[in-house]
Amino acid sequence: MRLFIAIQLSDEMKKTVTGTMHELKKAGVKGGYVPLQNLHVTLAFIGEMSDAAAVKTAMQTIDFKPFRMAFTDMGTFDNRLWIGIKGNQGLNKLARHVGEALDAAEIPYDHKKFTPHVTVVRKMGGPWKKVPAPKGEMMVKKVSLMKSELKDGKRVYKEIYAIEPQA
Repeated sequence: MRLFIAIQLSDEMKKTVTGTMHELKKAGVKGGYVPLQNLHVTLAFIGEMSDAAAVKTAMQTIDFKPFRMAFTDMGTFDNRLWIGIKGNQGLNKLARHVGEALDAAEIPYDHKKFTPHVTVVRKMGGPWKKVPAPKGEMMVKKVSLMKSELKDGKRVYKEIYAIEPQA
């Protein structure tokens, strides 16, 4: 199974992104729009694993305090359009703790530099710069272990485990 650790967006943040996606479509931006239920901020991409038990155990060692997370700007990586997340101590610390927990458990994952963002359009083309970045923020109170699978030719993400801040 294909796994990653992420922060899922609140319903309010998803509504904000829906409005931005609508504006992007009106502006003529083409591509594969990410389904609302798949919107997230990846903290660590693990990839293929036959069993998630070791990841769940590693996640239990992650300690974090709730923090605010807010949208900032929009940009592109290759042909993907994303909405940026304002950098903050809580988010950066959480991403670092996730990496440390996976390293300590010797779980391989993608070690590329953490750049907090939400991918909204894949294989994107068109005048996206005409559309303003959405505004929105949420409290992060949960970190999810997500499973990615292909169903009827579409990526479906499902939470299979979660941790919350320790009191």
